[in-house]
Amino acid sequence: MKKFFGGFLIVILLIAFLSACGNDDKGEGSGGNSDTITVWAMGEEGKLLKEMAKGFEEENEGLTVEVQALPWENAHDKLLTAVASGNGPDVLQLGATWIPEFAEAGALLDLRDYVKDNPEFAKENYFDGAQTLMEYNDEVVGIPWYVDTRVLYYRTDILAEISYDEAPKNWEELEDAAQKLADRGDGQWGLDIDQKDQITPFIFAWQNGYQADIENNDLNLDSPEFLGAMEYYTSFFENGYSQQNEGLDIIQAFANGSKAMFFSGPWMINQLNDQVPDIEGDWSVATMPGNTSNTSSLGGSVFSVFHTSDNVDNAMKFVSYMNETETQIEWMEMSNALPARVEAWEDPKLSEDEKYSVFGEQLNDAIPGIQVEEFERIAQELLNSLERVNVGGADLEDEMEKFNQTAQQLLE
Repeated sequence: MKKFFGGFLIVILLIAFLSACGNDDKGEGSGGNSDTITVWAMGEEGKLLKEMAKGFEEENEGLTVEVQALPWENAHDKLLTAVASGNGPDVLQLGATWIPEFAEAGALLDLRDYVKDNPEFAKENYFDGAQTLMEYNDEVVGIPWYVDTRVLYYRTDILAEISYDEAPKNWEELEDAAQKLADRGDGQWGLDIDQKDQITPFIFAWQNGYQADIENNDLNLDSPEFLGAMEYYTSFFENGYSQQNEGLDIIQAFANGSKAMFFSGPWMINQLNDQVPDIEGDWSVATMPGNTSNTSSLGGSVFSVFHTSDNVDNAMKFVSYMNETETQIEWMEMSNALPARVEAWEDPKLSEDEKYSVFGEQLNDAIPGIQVEEFERIAQELLNSLERVNVGGADLEDEMEKFNQTAQQLLE
């Protein structure tokens, strides 16, 4: 998902406005019976959702779904405008990192009554990480739509040549395999790490036992667990196991074997199958190699109801339809997005698939980014600091001290 930055201070300034004009709407929890349900969704997903909505309309005669597909590059600003004006859709898609920002601004209807009265929305229906996305400040602000997570992609044939008949299972094995792969010669790398990916450093941190203390407004970014993970992260660049510059496209590098291991999500399965079919049978996926845990990230989207909607009952009918296991399987086949409902993973299309089943296993140990509205800015500051270490040769300890100060200031 493309990330967006900024707008947070604007949202904070809007809170007072929303408190004055939005609390009555937010507290009703029901109402409205318009025959047209308006939905905002992002990018290609929005375009595909228009097709999915036809099935809902067939099952609910008399109801129409109008889906507006927002380009990712404009979506954040459009949502901010909707918050300021109070003129939003009935249902909106929110990515995992956007939920705290718009929930804090009071833009999302509290759905606790719907969850209480409808067992289909019960928290236990979803993976633990997805449950975290549902709530903000004790309110239910979204119903999980789909999820994604990161796993290890690896060339089975090349790793076999360095005496790894299966994927590395922990940090020690990952580092050892990366060293042996890099030792093959010039232009050969051990592990591809995308230095623009905000979540990878936090995955390493979680695997090393790191936790933020949000209740006490402390990110714990100066903890031994976090700093040890950043030392491990930067060691791949320092030792020459990971390429400092972007280099060859990862799909082509994976195909020619120069980069035989990398982290990515479920979308990469079809991309590899379509773009480099010649290596079919020579690659696989595995759960993340970890340290104290094998934790990975949990991303995805929820459906939320805009706080000024006067069509909440029908909006929740649409959310309910998209929440059905059959619908989630259909959406997975259409978009490659993984079902958020645990029950959907009993379907043979997932449970018996050699690669997708690994994603299902990883989702049992996957958590979203830190649920504060400043997370994206904090994550970008971390990437900037790590780049100065990996590419510019800056001192890691100094950079982490400065980063911790900046992050805490953003949080406060």
